[in-house]
Amino acid sequence: MIKRFLIAIVLVALVGGGLVGFNLFRDRMIADFFANMPVQPATVSAITLEPATWRPTIETIGTVNAARGVELTVEAAGIVREIAFVSNEGVSEGELLVRLDDAVQQADVDAARTRLALDEQDLARARDLRSRGAGTEVNVANAESAVRSSEAQLARAVAVLEQRRLVAPFSGTIGLPRVELGQYITPGTVVATLQDLDTMRVDFSLPEQRLPDVAIGQPIRVSGEGVSGEITGEIVGIDPRVDPASRLFAVRGTVSNEGGVLTPGQFVRIAIEQPQEDGVVAVPQTALVSSLYGDFVYRVVAAEEGEGLVLDQVFVQPGRRTEGLIEIASGLAPGDRVVTAGQNRLSNNMPVVLEETGDPSAPPEAASAAR
Repeated sequence: MIKRFLIAIVLVALVGGGLVGFNLFRDRMIADFFANMPVQPATVSAITLEPATWRPTIETIGTVNAARGVELTVEAAGIVREIAFVSNEGVSEGELLVRLDDAVQQADVDAARTRLALDEQDLARARDLRSRGAGTEVNVANAESAVRSSEAQLARAVAVLEQRRLVAPFSGTIGLPRVELGQYITPGTVVATLQDLDTMRVDFSLPEQRLPDVAIGQPIRVSGEGVSGEITGEIVGIDPRVDPASRLFAVRGTVSNEGGVLTPGQFVRIAIEQPQEDGVVAVPQTALVSSLYGDFVYRVVAAEEGEGLVLDQVFVQPGRRTEGLIEIASGLAPGDRVVTAGQNRLSNNMPVVLEETGDPSAPPEAASAAR
């Protein structure tokens, strides 16, 4: 009985050991198969870095205003008798825009002119009598004084009459009329807005760290919604005071507004051009990958064993950014080939082949452009 029991135990042990051994052998063979299976290379697009001519820019946002723009108002109170403009039309400097009721003032001007004419006649008579020896110097002096007084009264009457008329202080585009015929208005009542739209000013703010980087006459480029391309201009004013609350300082530039593409109050994007630099290494922003461990790029290098190309993960120190490019302060050198897209499916030491479309060794157009 015991002998049969021992034989059964031995048989069970042999069968169990065989199954375990078979499973271990199978797992080992599968692992060896996958370990020795060749990895299919990925197709990537890459560029070869070359020393670029770099024109860094300071990018910010601002507001457009007319170089000259005012809200027009009258100097005296009165009833509106004439509105001589149509909204959104061009007006010339000195052109009549609004006339108030001026009947009384016009009568004062006529009376002052009549008085001046009488005094001038008296002066002529006094001088004639003096020339014939029938008059005195005192009479002539009194007549001359009366004439000067009448001229002053006429000038005052004319000035009061002019206060009843609103004229354009400069040439520009007039806005909507805000008064009606027959309306009684007082000084301070806004009649309309007048904007000189030929030249626009751009107001914006920069952080105090940028104060050494801007100067009067520095070129700027302005773009915005509805603006085709960029409009060039220059900086014309820098506030020497930094706001202690915001740590910003104000800057003003001017741009030409040919075609009237800019509108006062419009939001715009501004790029302030900095001095040109040569020999800068830059990559497209799509080539840089940010992670918890730092910023890196994939560089295409020759495989150490065998033939072909593999990826080398290189951590870099990025610098300034402009127009889709990132300056690389350290980590890369001219001549390196860098992958520009699709990094999420790549890994270090992964075999790759370069795309056949295009010349992968050609530098990015923007990086080699003089910007």
